[in-house]
Amino acid sequence: MYEQITYEVAEPAAIITLNRPDRLNAWTNQMAAEVKHAMAAAEGDESVVGIIITGAGRGFCAGADMKVLQGLAKGGNRETTPEELAADPGNPDMGESFRGTYTYLLSVSKPVIAAINGPVAGMAVPISVCCDLRFASDRASFLTAFPQRGLIAEWASGWLLPRLIGPANTLDLLFSGRKIDASEAFRMGLVNRVCEHDSLLSEARDYIEQLAANCSPTSMAIIKRQVYRSLMTNLGDAEKEAFGLMLESFKRPDFGEGVRAFMEKRSPEFARVSSGKPDA
Repeated sequence: MYEQITYEVAEPAAIITLNRPDRLNAWTNQMAAEVKHAMAAAEGDESVVGIIITGAGRGFCAGADMKVLQGLAKGGNRETTPEELAADPGNPDMGESFRGTYTYLLSVSKPVIAAINGPVAGMAVPISVCCDLRFASDRASFLTAFPQRGLIAEWASGWLLPRLIGPANTLDLLFSGRKIDASEAFRMGLVNRVCEHDSLLSEARDYIEQLAANCSPTSMAIIKRQVYRSLMTNLGDAEKEAFGLMLESFKRPDFGEGVRAFMEKRSPEFARVSSGKPDA
């Protein structure tokens, strides 16, 4: 049912590939709806421990499709989203701040990795920042370009980027709209890992396989919620919440299994999680 992405599950990973390589995977509302629908499918699939977003061809995403931008510049309407792709992934308990157009990715209950295989530009930068981790090919580059198009810091990038790379680096990238390569992005903290181009996807998959082999999916979902919600609160409240969640974790089967596995010097066998599947 997808026209602009591909979706596959190779347990324990789901792979969403932006698939408009002739347009450098330029973003459209159709693509946004398809990604969101696929996210809901992955979140609801118990075999999936982590989700990878990558791009087909030589780039990750060139940002908004220029034809769409030209239409908006002429006063045209935004694209409509097909009803059959309606989906609502993510944890509503995270609150409205994490349920936005692309910030919903922060509320998805499973780890999300952006495997950045080439250039990422414009609105695709904040979208990639809404993923939990970013693995970059050594051929990747990053370009916001907002002021060069007469635009502002789109899609919460003015909130997201300072929390990753600090205010000074953020203002440099947003003021100048200059392009940086993968190595500079790594030094800034914009990406977690730089990989040889041909091994990018396998390294992202290996990471998720390690999570599946060693870590509780339930614990990871709660930890993800803790980390992002703590950005909106103070230290005292975060500590109180962590204490209550710790007491709750003692009562879960995963705690007993984790202790037994450690004592028996074996890999733990944690239950997978599902948050419900989207309507077909």
